[in-house]
Amino acid sequence: MKPDKTLLALAATVLLWASAFPAIRVALRGYDYACLSFLRLAVASLVLLAVAPLAQVRRPAWRDLPRIVLVGALGMSAYQLLLNWGELHVPAGTASMIVAVVPAISALLAAVFLGERPTPAKVAGSAVALAGTALIAVAGGETGYPAAAWAVVAAAVVQAAYHLGVKPLLRTYTGLETAAYAMWAGTALLLPLAPRALGAAAHAPAGALAAAVYLGALPSAAGFVVWGYAVARRTVTTATAALYLVPPATLVVAYVWLGERPHPGALLGGLLATAGVALVGRRRPARAAAREEAAPRVGA
Repeated sequence: MKPDKTLLALAATVLLWASAFPAIRVALRGYDYACLSFLRLAVASLVLLAVAPLAQVRRPAWRDLPRIVLVGALGMSAYQLLLNWGELHVPAGTASMIVAVVPAISALLAAVFLGERPTPAKVAGSAVALAGTALIAVAGGETGYPAAAWAVVAAAVVQAAYHLGVKPLLRTYTGLETAAYAMWAGTALLLPLAPRALGAAAHAPAGALAAAVYLGALPSAAGFVVWGYAVARRTVTTATAALYLVPPATLVVAYVWLGERPHPGALLGGLLATAGVALVGRRRPARAAAREEAAPRVGA
């Protein structure tokens, strides 16, 4: 019996994005959060640039460049800076549980800025997910990382804003094209960090350098390609449901790789957040769901 390539692609996406959170912790042993942000985006941009001809990525229209720069600034530059700064103190598993509430925040932003009418299930799910996120952040008080946890919450907010901003682009471009444009724009915005980042790379421990290259080449670049393959062959509902496995997978990877054990309060908050996100993503009747556009999901 032949293996289901789509399921393998979904499993690979989950593992790649789950491994990114502990890999950030390893890379931060050799780089400051700003240098790591540039290096990860730069490596991902180079990989996507190499893949672009094979994937038949088109050039964006000039009129779309301002929006591409905006979403690159939010979903790539700001997201990386906030997440990496937060993970200086926040355990990898805890960070993944916070970032997992992006769909709930996206639903709230869509209601405020796009006038979308959320269902009662989405409202309740968003409230539960945000309550779980707040509990995770507050739980950090005992181990001294509440401010850093709120930085990761801010990373989730800018990632949700990215999803909101790319919706018009997705009417014209593929998900891979949109992600590549945003990645290239986000890298360009962090170019002033290049001299310091390259200087740090020359003196960083081998493990930190390998982790930085891994983050850019696999979770960032390959993750988008594999995710796009899976979404093209499954319904968005089915594909995104698999991403609920990212936080628990991160907890396992972080425990095996780093020996991290999350705070009980953070675990409880993570369960609440996951339950809320699942409620937000609950399948609607086909007629109602057909009217909704699916935003691309981005990992760590």
